[in-house]
Parts: sequence; structure tokens; C-alpha cells
Amino acid sequence: MMKRMDARKLSPSAQEDLRRRVVYSIREDGLTPTAAGRLHGVTRQSAGKWSRAVEVSGVVALRSQKRGPKVRPRMKVEDERAIRRAIRNDCPDQLVLPFALWSREAVGALIEQKTGRRVSVWTVGRQLRRWGFTPQKPVRRAYERDETKVRAWLKSEYPALKAAARREKARIFWGDEMGLRSDDQIGRSYAPRGRTPVVGATGKRFGCSMISALSNRGELRFMVFKGKFMARTFIDFLARLLRSTGEQKLYLIVDSHPVHKAGKIRDFLAADPTRQARLKLFYLPGYSPHLNPDECVNQDTKQAMRKQRPRDAEELISNVRSHLKRRQKQPAVVRRFFHEQHVRYAS
Repeated sequence: MMKRMDARKLSPSAQEDLRRRVVYSIREDGLTPTAAGRLHGVTRQSAGKWSRAVEVSGVVALRSQKRGPKVRPRMKVEDERAIRRAIRNDCPDQLVLPFALWSREAVGALIEQKTGRRVSVWTVGRQLRRWGFTPQKPVRRAYERDETKVRAWLKSEYPALKAAARREKARIFWGDEMGLRSDDQIGRSYAPRGRTPVVGATGKRFGCSMISALSNRGELRFMVFKGKFMARTFIDFLARLLRSTGEQKLYLIVDSHPVHKAGKIRDFLAADPTRQARLKLFYLPGYSPHLNPDECVNQDTKQAMRKQRPRDAEELISNVRSHLKRRQKQPAVVRRFFHEQHVRYAS
């Protein structure tokens, strides 16, 4: 019995000769595939496969095929451009694809939609890397946002507001409000593999709210309160803000929350000519929280609260106040909020 060989190491012509000898032993000498395989040093499966191939296609089936992986033709340049443009500018559902994000599966479906070719997720991954695309956590953006108004705010409205504040020697503050709950998701905790850590917490749900305003000079003002955010709450905060800033004029930039534009707010300012002269309200484009640096204060506070487990609303309020008071004493930290790329324009 011949020692079994690795036919892949033979030249193409030697492989063809081996197949012919094996098939001859089966068809002319009457050997079984097992016996022919032992005689020539190949497996029973290979001997049987070659013999059946000759029965179907003749001796041409024994010819060696071109080695190496099959090379698919690359996509046309115009198809590649169209696919990259679609990934940059559209969401999958806008192209009638059943995906929310551009995963490899979604891009594969897009390639099939554009070219009629099906490709594996591995091929899609290699293609995305070649194009310079990387997996990233998406930023949420409201469908209702008007990008034209956002561009107008950044290019003309805010620069004009900033110039007016400089002429009037007014300080610019950015304001926002936020709710906090006791059952907000906490962070991660190390534990032995397979043993999920348990964190003690009360079964009661409670919460509080906060409103804050900051300037790019590192100033921070805040108020923590219970209940719903209403005009009366905003008026109380505006009065505190005015008292805490002396006689200087203030420009306060907020979002378009109905409370910020309520008639009671206009009445509060109009009731006192001095107050009306000192404080002016300005409004960000709708659905554009990313333009407000005070969102950084909100996120910073949420992150700090996730590290604590208050037992009741009073303790939660105390924790929030302590954190914000600490930030008031850290103007450098407050100024760094304006270094975030999406609000750097306000620095």
C-alpha cells in the first residue's frame, strides 16, 4: 500500500496524471475506490469523486483547474461612489432597507440594491475599511431639526449676538433644565466572571429637576427643585440669576421650550424697566440641544449621580446641589465644557 500523499503539492500535470491512474484502476482493473485509493496514496472519497466525474463529463473532468481563490471583479467606480455617498448622507430606512443603522449587513443589502451582487459580511467589512469607514456610536438627531436654521445660527445669528453683547458689555449665559430619577441606569461594576454584582437600592421611585446656566468664563448658576418645570420656576431662576450678577447686562440663550416663551415670562421682564433692560432672552434653533453648552453640565451631573444611590428625594436633591456647588468652585472645569467640539463655537 502506497503512503498517502498530499496531492496539493504536486504540479498541475502531475495531479492530472494521478487522477487518470486512479480512474484507470477503478474502471479498467476493477478495483474499488478504497483499493484504488490505497494503491495510489489518495483517499477513498477522492478516488470515488474522480471516477464519478469521468462518468458524467468524460476525461475532461480530470483536468486541473486554475488554483487560488476566485477573484471577483471589483465594483465599478461610479457604483462605489454612489454607495459611499448613500452611507454618508442617508439612513438605511430612507433607501427602503430594513435596517436602522449602517451595519455590515445593511451595507451588503445596499451593494446588492445598487449592483445586483451579493457579498459576504466579511467582504463588506474589508470594503468599508478600504473606503475609510469605521464603526462609530451614532449621535441622535431629531427628524424635525431644520439644518438650514442650524447653519444660520452658527454662521450669522450667534456671531451677531456675540458682537452685540460685546458692544453692550453684556455677559452671555446658556441655560437649560433637566430631570433626574432615582432609577436612572448606573454604571459598570467589576465582579468575578459569571457572578453579576448586586447594588442595594430602594424600591421607591423619586426624582427632582434642576435648571442651570453657565458662561464661557467659567461661571455657573443653578437651582434644584421638585415638580414640573413651569413659568413660575423659570421666573424664580431668572430673579436669582439677576441678583447673582450685579448690575451687568445679561444675554441668556435657551431652547424653544414653551415655558421659555410663555407670556408670564414676558410680563415678568416688562414689569420692571431695569430688569427688562438688563436681561435679554435668545432662543436656539428647534431640536438642537447639541448647540447648547449647558447640555455638558447636564451630562456631567447625570454621570456624577449614577455613582450614588440615594434613599429618598431629599438625599437626591442634596447630592445634586453638592455636585453643582463643587463645580461652581471649579471654573476651569466649567470652561472646559466649551472645548467640546459641538459647542466650541460658543467659547
